Amino acid sequence: MKYLHYMIETTSVLDRVLLLHHLVQADLTRFEREEGLSTPRVHLLWVLGSTGPSTQQALARALEVTPRNVTGLVDGLAATGFVTRQPHPTDRRATLVTFTEHGAAVAEGFERGRAELADLLFTEMADDLFAAFVEGLDVVLDRLRAALAAAGEGAR
Repeated sequence: MKYLHYMIETTSVLDRVLLLHHLVQADLTRFEREEGLSTPRVHLLWVLGSTGPSTQQALARALEVTPRNVTGLVDGLAATGFVTRQPHPTDRRATLVTFTEHGAAVAEGFERGRAELADLLFTEMADDLFAAFVEGLDVVLDRLRAALAAAGEGAR
């Protein structure tokens, strides 16, 4: 397998990974423009969609931002009809951020779009090629996470 390193330069492979990132980001930017959302607001909605109703503290931890930052994001999303604040059922000092009907529909659209993109990219890929891709990607992610951890940056 080392022979391939002589045929394909590793920087060329990195360029392909960076191009993949650029193309996925372009698709996200198109979606954000259509929905009138920013990347941080999309991220908050994505987390809310995976966790269900959450406190702003929990959202801040999940997003790795300050509670004040989450307050601004939630304020904007509430003002544009994506989320609402509801009383917490067991903690009278806390509120839960929950989807509005519109926000829930947009979150369902996220998931549909994610599934459609996964189908587009991977469904027709041969099983052995797909398995090799996943295995290689896992190795690359593990190495990058380790490098970031060593540099004190942390990684999700």
